[in-house]
Amino acid sequence: MTRTVSAAAPTVDDATAERLAAALRCATVSREDHTETDPAEFDRLTAHLEHCFPLVHTHLDCETFGHSRLYRWTGAADGPVTTFDGSARTGPATDADSGGAVANGNTAAGGNAATPPADSGATADGAAISGYRPAPAVDAVELGGAERVSAILLAHMDVVPVDDEAGWTHPPFAGVVDDEFIWGRGAIDDKSRVMAILEAVEGALEAGVRPRGTVYLAFGHDEEVFGEGGAGRMAARLRDAGVRAELLIDEGGVITTGVAAGVAQPVATIMVGEKGFATVRLSVSAVGGHSSMPGRQTAVGQLARAVARLQDHPFPLRLTPVTLDMLARLRSVVSEPRRTLLGAVGWAGPAVARVLAAQPTTEALVRTTTAPTMISGGVKPNVLPQRAEAYVNFRILPGDSVADVLTHCRRVIRDKGVIVELSGTASEPSPDPAAGPAFELIADLTREVVPGVAVTVGIVPGATDSRYYDDLAATRCNFASIILTAADLARIHGTDERISRANYARLITFNRRLIDRLAQS
Repeated sequence: MTRTVSAAAPTVDDATAERLAAALRCATVSREDHTETDPAEFDRLTAHLEHCFPLVHTHLDCETFGHSRLYRWTGAADGPVTTFDGSARTGPATDADSGGAVANGNTAAGGNAATPPADSGATADGAAISGYRPAPAVDAVELGGAERVSAILLAHMDVVPVDDEAGWTHPPFAGVVDDEFIWGRGAIDDKSRVMAILEAVEGALEAGVRPRGTVYLAFGHDEEVFGEGGAGRMAARLRDAGVRAELLIDEGGVITTGVAAGVAQPVATIMVGEKGFATVRLSVSAVGGHSSMPGRQTAVGQLARAVARLQDHPFPLRLTPVTLDMLARLRSVVSEPRRTLLGAVGWAGPAVARVLAAQPTTEALVRTTTAPTMISGGVKPNVLPQRAEAYVNFRILPGDSVADVLTHCRRVIRDKGVIVELSGTASEPSPDPAAGPAFELIADLTREVVPGVAVTVGIVPGATDSRYYDDLAATRCNFASIILTAADLARIHGTDERISRANYARLITFNRRLIDRLAQS
């Protein structure tokens, strides 16, 4: 069955929507306590992927790292495909000319039942799969070397938990499809990207299209809990093999409408790096006693003063090179008086930074942010607390570091009775983020998929799996070609997460056109 996606009026057919919906029915929730993560849900998703994309699982090799999956699509310029198990095979290679069509011979996995375990040989509706077999475990062999690697395409298969299931229009793991939307946890973050990449690759294989350089697909299983077991291990595998890609794409930026102040048209923010993060634990110990004789301050009061000092004395405002580039690219599409202000950014930088700092969404662009998030202390109203502690989360602007965060905290608090230390995992910001050599390719594809869009750069305020791959590609782009409003953005990690059929069509078309370009160059 061949499907066509129109860029002018994008949509996906019911079969394509149902394949995504079936993936959303797999409750692949990551939890910081890994013993609470249900591996059977990931097995069900694995079986679904292998059933829906038979050409991918025939012509690409797949190495697993826990439930993470690293696919290798050997490029036409590199000759026969060398598989992970050491065997060789030759695949077809043709020049691509899809004209925006998304071709794929798969049938939908029907019904609302969850996808079965990976060894069951059944579809999401319980039907037997003819010729089905789980992907075999394979031994790793040498990768990379002198081969040309065109791209590493990242996405993640895990999702965050749901705290407010009663508030959802449809149950979060029901995978409901209607005329306009596909509903469920992971619809935007990030199963739609996993499925769109596979839809595009499957369609390219069916059409005989093959990239000239090798392409890797890296799908993590634990991005929502820092990604060490998935992306961390896959990146190390590629690094040890000497892989260096021309392009890395992951989640992060999107196309927004009605979000950028003073800009009427949609704005595509292609992120070229990300901020670092660190959580600092502040703790105070005291003797305790009865509240009728409190002394000059209690542990809670001493801690509260420290937290207030951090919040009242944030990191200084600073315009980084990537933020200056972002503003320069937007200047031609913003309205007055913002356009004039941006034209004077060379000498009016401090004023521009203050304007950006006035809103939380843009303040993150111009400073390392400070967010007290948790505080506790005491056991009873009339008992002096013997211990109090607080947690403060910092999102670190490129140019600052985790060590700078600790130094800042100690300097601002100025109290040796408050212990300052890191808590949990910390990550440094991207080093020197900037638009790389392949940035314009992604910008051009975005303009093809969404005509009239304004394109700029940015940095991801949160953390993504791509931080593990920073040194493995000449160009890094965190971006998905979907159009979202402010209300849509609030659904990510929130209530009623969903993706429109139009946006899902844009994702598939973008990835297919990217493959076409990689086949031509």
